[in-house]
Amino acid sequence: MDKSLLGKDPHFSEGCAFCHKGNEKAQDKTGAHQGMIKRPSGNLEACVSCHEDITKTYKNSLHYTTAGLRHGVMGRFSKEDLKIFDEKVFEKSCRSCHSSCGECHVKSPVIGGVNIGLIKGHRFVKRDEGKTCALCHGGRVYPEFTGEYGGTPDVHYQKGMVCMDCHKKAQFHGDGNRYLSKREVKEKPACVKCHKPGEEKTEKAKTAHEKHSEKLSCVSCHASGQYRNCYGCHLGKGATAKPGFILGLNPKDKKTVTTLRVIPTVRDTFQPAGIKMENYDALPNYWDATPHNIKKRTERTRSCDVCHVDKAGFLTKETLIKNGSKANEGLIYDPKPIKK
Repeated sequence: MDKSLLGKDPHFSEGCAFCHKGNEKAQDKTGAHQGMIKRPSGNLEACVSCHEDITKTYKNSLHYTTAGLRHGVMGRFSKEDLKIFDEKVFEKSCRSCHSSCGECHVKSPVIGGVNIGLIKGHRFVKRDEGKTCALCHGGRVYPEFTGEYGGTPDVHYQKGMVCMDCHKKAQFHGDGNRYLSKREVKEKPACVKCHKPGEEKTEKAKTAHEKHSEKLSCVSCHASGQYRNCYGCHLGKGATAKPGFILGLNPKDKKTVTTLRVIPTVRDTFQPAGIKMENYDALPNYWDATPHNIKKRTERTRSCDVCHVDKAGFLTKETLIKNGSKANEGLIYDPKPIKK
């Protein structure tokens, strides 16, 4: 704790006990810490007296509820499975990804038992994406964005942009609505908000965008290369991460081809908890993804043949993960040859 902050930061105007409780009148450490709350913002009531508007929306946000984790897998469960999942897995495991106010603005969240501690000596930090976003999203997204996986850094990162230049504050704090997954959120980043169709600098780019409009996601062509995919998981067994580039039909919109990422829920993932996953084949093992390694020119933008002749990166029966969901086959797409 940097004592010089006490007179500078308004968060300390009411004293430490205003948030952390404990016994301010005690004369020794043990007595002073009696009843102390280590992470007070775990209960949003600690912040509501000063930040009422933000707290009202944040309590329903996906960062706080982690509802997306539950919704993403519950389609595989029977009613009995879901009951066990909620009691034995979701609250005790998945909910560890839940983030309170303090875990973004004061001290990093604990991920797998690891955290970076205080962000800046208990100073309340408005934003520091490299320490907060990067810790929770450091398994795949952030290292792709910065090029730490050995690939090309995202062009937006190279130009000095950070997470909140695209992901606005309302997306973090929520808009007051309670969503089941990020796909339900209306105000999300979209390439076309900045790169408007029809304003391309070349006729080649304009034609390519017109022909592929609503048939192909932007990242299908503009992801610079391989991105992280995980295989095998979870519940104590861990997972194996491998680089790869996969194209196929978007499971949420079968009219569109997009980049897919392997989601490592195997058939016996939750078996130790007594969950059978009788409906395992109802959901695929590949989900639409937006790799954060964007580049203007890639091998797919330089030549149509990469997709329409070589069919590079497209999901096939031969490349499907072994013993995967039967729903995976519904994502296979075979690009048609171009008439020349």
